[in-house]
Amino acid sequence: MKKVFTILCLAVIATFAIQFSSKAQDYDNAIGGRFGAANGVTFKTSLGDNKMIDLIANFRSNDNYRYFRITGLYEVYKPIQNAAGLNWYYGAGASIGTAKWRHFDNRSSDLYLSVDGVLGLDYKFVDAPINISLDWKPAIELTPDTDFDASGVGLSLRFTF
Repeated sequence: MKKVFTILCLAVIATFAIQFSSKAQDYDNAIGGRFGAANGVTFKTSLGDNKMIDLIANFRSNDNYRYFRITGLYEVYKPIQNAAGLNWYYGAGASIGTAKWRHFDNRSSDLYLSVDGVLGLDYKFVDAPINISLDWKPAIELTPDTDFDASGVGLSLRFTF
């Protein structure tokens, strides 16, 4: 039920977002770190107008579980009026990676695949080459298990160029 609700919410947001006017975000490229449920590196590049590609390489681990994954997201940016440098964005993409488990003496490894969504806020400092964003990146995991992962909240800090 959570999966259906999340998909419906993202579809409604995307539908209404198309109706708003847009302008391009305030930078062409940015690279930095992403911190949250999983930590990693993020690189964003502009596709022109108000669209960007965000590539994320991240990892998560605990005593019994580790994964590494690479995510590609297509994002659409919408400016927030009367707030220079502040945009909200939405998008979708996919992830691929590896997942490894350790249970006592047993170890296993699997391919990780997911379909990802993203919804967030993005701010580019006017007088500095710094960008910060806060987003939620839910994922529908396809392998090794079919599941919904809503833990993808992240804060990214990037250098823009």
